Amino acid sequence: MGFDQIRQRRLSDDIVTQLEAMILEGTLKPGERLPAERALAEQFGVSRPSLREAIQKLVAKGLLVSRQGGGNYVAASLGASFSDPLLHLLEGSPEAQRDLLEFRHTLEGSCAYYAALRATPVDHQRLREAFEALQACYERQGEVTRAEEGAADARFHLAIAEASHNAVLLHTIRGLFDLLKRNVVTNIGGMYEQRSETRDMLLRQHRALFDAIIEGRAEEARVISQRHIDYVQEVLAEVQEEALRMARSQRRQGL
Repeated sequence: MGFDQIRQRRLSDDIVTQLEAMILEGTLKPGERLPAERALAEQFGVSRPSLREAIQKLVAKGLLVSRQGGGNYVAASLGASFSDPLLHLLEGSPEAQRDLLEFRHTLEGSCAYYAALRATPVDHQRLREAFEALQACYERQGEVTRAEEGAADARFHLAIAEASHNAVLLHTIRGLFDLLKRNVVTNIGGMYEQRSETRDMLLRQHRALFDAIIEGRAEEARVISQRHIDYVQEVLAEVQEEALRMARSQRRQGL
């Protein structure tokens, strides 16, 4: 009977495994700089040559980028699912905006559900900070730009995705972050003009979603998240219909 030899794992392989896990779970974010080699080696309790070997392996895999004299970074491309030209195309298409909202309906509902089930006290604190920042934007009406409000809204939903402890959901949301931010900016102006209660309604919906997640009401969190998207779709449909009526009136006037 023959036996295969047991190969001893190199220390660098263990470091690679741990760094990969940190990237996958979102602890290390796209574009983030790793600590200096000396500090990182001390944290892992390994020699600097073993750490360098691990970093070289991750660079070869495309997960890290080494900059001469500038340190080591998580590859920024890991968080870029959409190129800038594609973002502009999607931003200018009403059909694509509808498609994104339909996608968000399913995706964010799942994030909310799992966040309510799995969020840790640390996640709760991050969610609270993100919600309070969004709430401050709503309350400072006229003092913040739409871009600032859009970024705060997207960060709140990103915090929910982080709290879901689902790597696929998290990285999907991260990859869509710029698109989500632009989607909110595109939507809110017309929504506020269409219905005077929209700002208060969005704040109530986000607060209800936050409370459901913090209190562990998973199925309710999913429903609240999906109703939030339903409301946005409803108001935007009214905006588009109003725009069509206005265009028809202007054409008739020109006849």
